[in-house]
Amino acid sequence: MKLKRFLLRYYPPGIILEYLKSNGEIETKSIDLLNLTPETDVDVLVNQILFEEPTISEARKPQLKKLIFKLIEKLESNQEQEFDEFKVLKAHILPLTNCAFNKNGDKFITGSYDRTCKVWDTITGRELLSLEGHKNVVYTMAFNVPFGDKIVTGSFDRTAKLWDSNTGDCLHTLTGHTMEIVCLAFDPNGYLLATGSMDGTAKIWDVESGQEIYTLKGHTAEIVSLQFNSDGDLVLTGSFDNTAIIWDVNTGEAIHTLSGHTAELSCTQFDFTGEYCVTGSIDQTCKLWDVGTGNCIETFRGHEDEVLDACFNSTGNKLATASGDGTARIYNVFTGSCTQILHGHTQEISKICFNPQGTKVLTASGDQTCKLWSAESGEELQTLEGHEDEIFSCAFNYEGDTIITGSKDNTCRIWKDEPSMMKARAAVEEGS
Repeated sequence: MKLKRFLLRYYPPGIILEYLKSNGEIETKSIDLLNLTPETDVDVLVNQILFEEPTISEARKPQLKKLIFKLIEKLESNQEQEFDEFKVLKAHILPLTNCAFNKNGDKFITGSYDRTCKVWDTITGRELLSLEGHKNVVYTMAFNVPFGDKIVTGSFDRTAKLWDSNTGDCLHTLTGHTMEIVCLAFDPNGYLLATGSMDGTAKIWDVESGQEIYTLKGHTAEIVSLQFNSDGDLVLTGSFDNTAIIWDVNTGEAIHTLSGHTAELSCTQFDFTGEYCVTGSIDQTCKLWDVGTGNCIETFRGHEDEVLDACFNSTGNKLATASGDGTARIYNVFTGSCTQILHGHTQEISKICFNPQGTKVLTASGDQTCKLWSAESGEELQTLEGHEDEIFSCAFNYEGDTIITGSKDNTCRIWKDEPSMMKARAAVEEGS
């Protein structure tokens, strides 16, 4: 095999090696740099990579060094940020249910009780498409990141629909669930799709044909959370039956049932490596699990009300939790210790996420505000105000310079930091 080129992955930091095989096929291998920090000795790291990857010649050393410095530069970006409201979109005639960015962050989608999903241009705030056809609430939706050429919507009408994100054409209607679809996900390669339903089952579908491949049966109550791991060979489901199940995508069989919570689950997530996963529960705790064995490694305690959301940072060494007690917490995944308690909201926090760099945490609350926090110190950095009802959704774009918030006031708001704001306004002026 001959090394053709290097590709960068910023979040989490890594270098992708692209090889040209003797038969002309392209093969890739990733070097994960999850422990990379601004303090990393780059010369030592480069020598280590060269030692472990003999296909990288000594002549490539300067290029490799330059790429690692670029990754460090990205990790240090967006440290001093102030977000301002950029656009307010009266997105739907009835309340919103959810919203999501594509990878680039130049488009986002919203779902609503009005039975539609709408596609928006983040820069102009213009509605690009209205995806119509569901007969009940469009509750959950996603782009096929990183490709972005397809959208899936899940509805209370018990169906999911696959759409062309450029034309708005409905490619497939996925039927088979007997109750509402409340969670869904594309696999990272874009070949498969999983849906989770209040009927207690999940289903795996072929994206190209729209055909059902497997029905995942094992839960005894509603499935409320679902995710693929980063390799796309495992699916994690969380249920109101107090358990989560890890499934083999290739066989449709349950590998591990994660039992230990004493109340319904609210959220689940794999970390980037796929070695661990987390479950959050109404029992006021989160649990960390070993994916390989199915054993519980750690129980994260401290909240005084139900845990409503939980997420890893991009490298998987920190966990953030949001609770009905109005606080968020940040934990060290490896020690199990709570490093920060985020006080400031006056009502429950329903959504939490890290920025791509892992330096900030964003929380959405019933008190009609979102707050930005330092992931290191726990200091409140900024309050995003303007919504007139509870905020149920918030997300960063891939660069971490744009935020989208969705509220029960029927609006979506786009927030940008100053450099991103200036760039967006210049793009709008150029296009007008």
